[in-house]
Amino acid sequence: MKNTIVILLFLLTTLNIYSQIDPDAIEIVRDSYGVPHIYAPTDAEVAYGFAWAQAEDDFKTIQQAYLAGNGLLSKFIGLKGAVADFLAQLIQSEKIVNEQFNTLDPKFIKLLQGFTKGLNAFAEKHPDEILESSLFPLTPQKILRYTQLQLFISNGAANLVSGIVNNELSWPYEIEQDTKGSNLIAISRSRTQSDETFLAINTHQPLEGPTSWYEAHLVSEEGTNIIGATFPGSPCIFTGANEFLGWTHTVNYPDKADVYALEMHPHKKDVYLVDGKPYKLEKFKAKIYLKLLGLKIPIKKKFYRSIYGSTLKNKTGVYSVRTPSTTNINAVEQLWRMNKATNFTEFYKALEMKALPGYNIGYADRNDTIFYISNGKIPIRNEGYDWTDVVPGNTRKTLWDSYYPIKELPQVISPKSGFVYNANHSPFKSSGKDDNPQAENFANAMNFETYDNNRSTRLLQLLEEKEHIDYERFKRIKYDHQLPTPLSYNYMDLNPLFEMKTEDYPEVSALLTSIKNWDRVTNPKSYGAGAYALLYYQLGPFFDQLSEDRVFTHDVLFEALKTTKAYMLTHFNSERIRLGDFQKLVRGEKELPVFGLPDVVTAMRGEPYKDGEIKITHGESYIGLVRFTPTKTYYESVISYGNSRRPESPHYSDQMELYVNFKTKTMSFDRSEVLGSAIKRYAPK
Repeated sequence: MKNTIVILLFLLTTLNIYSQIDPDAIEIVRDSYGVPHIYAPTDAEVAYGFAWAQAEDDFKTIQQAYLAGNGLLSKFIGLKGAVADFLAQLIQSEKIVNEQFNTLDPKFIKLLQGFTKGLNAFAEKHPDEILESSLFPLTPQKILRYTQLQLFISNGAANLVSGIVNNELSWPYEIEQDTKGSNLIAISRSRTQSDETFLAINTHQPLEGPTSWYEAHLVSEEGTNIIGATFPGSPCIFTGANEFLGWTHTVNYPDKADVYALEMHPHKKDVYLVDGKPYKLEKFKAKIYLKLLGLKIPIKKKFYRSIYGSTLKNKTGVYSVRTPSTTNINAVEQLWRMNKATNFTEFYKALEMKALPGYNIGYADRNDTIFYISNGKIPIRNEGYDWTDVVPGNTRKTLWDSYYPIKELPQVISPKSGFVYNANHSPFKSSGKDDNPQAENFANAMNFETYDNNRSTRLLQLLEEKEHIDYERFKRIKYDHQLPTPLSYNYMDLNPLFEMKTEDYPEVSALLTSIKNWDRVTNPKSYGAGAYALLYYQLGPFFDQLSEDRVFTHDVLFEALKTTKAYMLTHFNSERIRLGDFQKLVRGEKELPVFGLPDVVTAMRGEPYKDGEIKITHGESYIGLVRFTPTKTYYESVISYGNSRRPESPHYSDQMELYVNFKTKTMSFDRSEVLGSAIKRYAPK
């Protein structure tokens, strides 16, 4: 009965679907790994087919994402969804999307409409899969509200909200521990010494959930022909390549969000002062749900808005959060324009929209242009304030409302070194020494990263080791899984571990010997890697004993080693454990030993699984290796599990063996080649 009303709504809202989009004109071709290749006359029709294919493979995650973005997740899962629901309402995504919707390109609006119609048509045909009826029918606006939430969180602003709510504003915030980062590499023909230009797409994302990757190939008669990956519920490719060019992202950490301490009026409630002038806080109530005994009980939570942005109260005062991600709604439109670009000029013009609030970008094309930028919508802030701390919310001098042009951000175009790279480290170390942007040319308030990490250190060593980088060597660099010597973590110094003498610590001598004799290669068959990995995961409780310069002393490491030994004996009845016996790639009934550790190039991070083991939850996820020649683009890829999230699907885990063995599958832009290996062809209906 609950879905009867939903179906009636669908009948009313989808009457014009078939007059605008003909499902029979759309073809979904599934290859041997279940990846959808979608062909249609228009981009809007491709989007319809793309939505249908995504829903076939993972309708649940798509819905959960949209529920969060529309303040409805707690209605489905209860209190666990309350944080996302509150944030979606706190940033007033519904209001800003409605106000700015008509500023979007009409062609992009048609694409959004095609995508939502595809999802609605799938839901109409599969009503039993609907998680929460109030989410439907979907609209382009509902999709964009989710994008607003996603970007707010990725900009770091959600952490600021958490600090206010929990009365834990401790400044300055430290750089996020770099254990989950991504990599990008582009190599020009001067280094390949051939007619090929290389691009490595090497994002490190969660392996499951709303920000895990989904692969597809989209082709329209309006000039689209792109292979790559996106997040569930997104209408275009987020990272990939078309026949002319390709790009990828890594997370960057310039200052993308600020907190303001408001000066409240001494006598008037909810009145704050800016340059001595009184302003009234706007008051709102967010609605979240508590599920109890089968009932959905609404709970209201107050929040406010000042001229600085979303505002909350805590025990110490009243604070506003301001971030560029909430000032526009066309981030996905910019990505769509990047999808459609056919040369560097068009690609750069898309970047000049300044709609994506962050992310490094690595780029390569068939004209041998390679490019790196620490991209973002970075506010132009007044000097004289510590923007890494809480700033005064009582003067318009701190109320920024303009942004640096894209050309004024750190970037490198076709460097003499023949390479660009990034591993979530400093943009001022993005190429060869003579090609790097200079930190002194950028305002301190932009607060770009200045550090290296293990991955960036290792990548630079490998890129500069030999002048000639052929394709096989390029793949070895991308798949490198060795820690550098010395270690270069940006959040701790673990090098004293290798200075400890085994004879001085007989209680842990076997464990320490395994680590000291280790070649630092994170091979699943390595005992040294296993010992180091187990120690690494035991270090958490010892972080508060780091010295001021973040160094682990021998005494602290000795205690950590004893804890590690006890863990090994308890769970494995041995002091010698191979890495692959400790960490597994797991999906369904399939468990495979796997390479990698946090902050190696092939980064992996896990969470407790069973019997003392961990299962990988974050790291190497979608991998694309692209070669551009003057006339053709070659593409190889792999994903961590498979392209379907449905356990009954043959493509639920069919790429795992490729993945753990550093292998890829071949993708093609050519329709005849795609059809030659197709296992299924059908229309989305």
